[in-house]
Amino acid sequence: MTAPPAPNSERADARRNRELVLQTAVRVFTEDGPEVSIGRIARRAGVGAGTVYRHFPSKEILIEAVLAEHVASLARAADRWAESAAPGDALFGFLLEVIEKTAGRKQICDALTADQSWPHALLTTAAQQFDEALRRLLHHAQRAGAVDAEVQVADLTALTVGGAAIRSAHRSRAGGARLVRQLIDVVRATAVTEGADFRDNAVPRRHETGRGRHCAECGTRLRDRTTGRPARYCGPTCRQRGYRRRAGS
Repeated sequence: MTAPPAPNSERADARRNRELVLQTAVRVFTEDGPEVSIGRIARRAGVGAGTVYRHFPSKEILIEAVLAEHVASLARAADRWAESAAPGDALFGFLLEVIEKTAGRKQICDALTADQSWPHALLTTAAQQFDEALRRLLHHAQRAGAVDAEVQVADLTALTVGGAAIRSAHRSRAGGARLVRQLIDVVRATAVTEGADFRDNAVPRRHETGRGRHCAECGTRLRDRTTGRPARYCGPTCRQRGYRRRAGS
C-alpha cells in the first residue's frame, strides 16, 4: 500500500503549482490581454482549472497577484541596483528597467485599477515596498549630487508611467529607448566627475561637460573616453543583448 504524501511535500507541490500558474498568467496576460479565460491559462500551465481557482478564486484576484509580483520584483531590482552601481547610475538604471518591464502591461493595470469596489491589499503592500525602495535610491542619488534636490518620488513615478507609455507607443525599440532616456534626463543634475566619492557624507566634485552618453541597451551613463571610439554599451552583457536584438531584427 502506497503511503500518503507528507504534509511538507503537499505544501511544496502547492507552492510550485501556484508559482507555475502565476508565471503562466504573466505571459498569457501580456501576450493576449486581461480578457483571456482562466481555462486558457490553466491549459498553458498544464494544470486543471480547479488548480488555478484553488490558488486564485477569481480572475480579478489572479490579475492582482500578477501585478503585485511584478511590482515586488521591481522593488527587489532596486536593491540590486543599489548594491552594484554608484548612486546616480543606480537610480537612472533602475528607472529605465522599470519602464522597460512595465511598457507592455498597461492593459493589465487598467483592468485592475478600473474596479475600485474592493480593496487590493496584496498590490498595496507591493506598491509600498516599491515606493520605499525608490525613495532610498532617490535619497542616495540626491546626496551624491546626481539628481536635482527638489525631485520627489511622485515625480519619478510619473516619469516611469509616461516613459512606459512612450516606450509602448513608439514603433522603433531604439527610438523609444532614446526618448525615454531624454525624458529621464530632466531630473538629472550636472554630471558628477569620474572618481567622485559617493559616501553619504561626501560632497562630490562636479564638472560642466554636459549629460554624457548612455548605454544603447539599458541606458546607464557611460564613462567618457579620452581616446578611441565612444563606447556604445556599458559592458559585455548589454553588448551581447544589442547584438542579439539587431541580429533578430
